[in-house]
Amino acid sequence: MFDFNGKTVIVTGGAQGIGKEVVRGVVNGGGHAIIMDLNEEKAKETARELGNCSVYKVDLGSSENIRRVMAKVLGDFRRVDVLVNCGGVVSKVPFEQITDEEWDRTLRINLTGTFAMCSSIYPYFMEKKGGRIVNVSSVAGKIGGGLLGTAAYATSKAGVNGLTKAIAKEGGKYGISCNAVCPSYTVTPMTQSLTDDADKRAKVIGIIPLGRAADPSEPAQMILFFASEAASFVNGEIGDCDGGIALD
Repeated sequence: MFDFNGKTVIVTGGAQGIGKEVVRGVVNGGGHAIIMDLNEEKAKETARELGNCSVYKVDLGSSENIRRVMAKVLGDFRRVDVLVNCGGVVSKVPFEQITDEEWDRTLRINLTGTFAMCSSIYPYFMEKKGGRIVNVSSVAGKIGGGLLGTAAYATSKAGVNGLTKAIAKEGGKYGISCNAVCPSYTVTPMTQSLTDDADKRAKVIGIIPLGRAADPSEPAQMILFFASEAASFVNGEIGDCDGGIALD
């Protein structure tokens, strides 16, 4: 359990999957979680289950909506300490079948949405002289896809890795740290189609040296570490929680 006593933590995509486990860790650590999710009803259900949460509906595919909702959040709370960008979409389309629309949708939500979230809170963290950002990326961004997500997804997550390092480099002088976590196959609603396809699931599991999928709570632990003061001197790290796929 990481200490979030007195901390307020924004978690996009916090209604379910890995994001929900991050919210659980924040609440169990004594903090207040702000769940920002497109699925408002699911977010409210999670808030009722876990307690000490607030809910805001956000569309990660709209930078304008992100900035508007973030302005409201920062106005509603006396202090926000951490931003965790967990929300995103997967793209499973083979490269030769990717349309401009599929490409634009995937990068708009996964990369531009993450940029807009970080950008909208960055001046606030500068003014407060510090803050922590954790971006949830993917092993696909390191190895070019090949598990569940393919080319568009891998590109969006590689972009998140580069963005993370850039924010870490530029934000350090303001006390802003930025790190990322790269999970591999994790059993979540987003990967349900893989769970339902036994042959494809077996193929993916065969790539993972540990020989199994992750529970959402497992990558959540690395995210919570980066979000906490336990990682006070960690900045610009792209951490793998992938069962040994990347080995870098």
